[in-house]
Amino acid sequence: MKKPSSKIREEIAKLQDQLRAAETREAERIGRIALRAGIGEIEVDEAELQAAFEEIAGRFRGGKEVATGRKNPSGGRTGGEATSTLTYGAGAGSADEA
Repeated sequence: MKKPSSKIREEIAKLQDQLRAAETREAERIGRIALRAGIGEIEVDEAELQAAFEEIAGRFRGGKEVATGRKNPSGGRTGGEATSTLTYGAGAGSADEA
């Protein structure tokens, strides 16, 4: 027996609520981690910060690019340009600073 459209709409609404809740949990988790890393204290454009997060996500996905709806998800850089790596925490200094 097929479901009536009203039941399908109810299921969609429940799934949308679940999605919002999951996204909120994920955002809070990422936000806490970013704050502990000191990101909240850095003056940086949101587009640059998003590009940096996309690079990090790509690194943890094993280099697989994910479509973000942007023409160039690398924040305006092309494949031939070098990127810098930021290091935070105990390993942030040079070897001879210890």
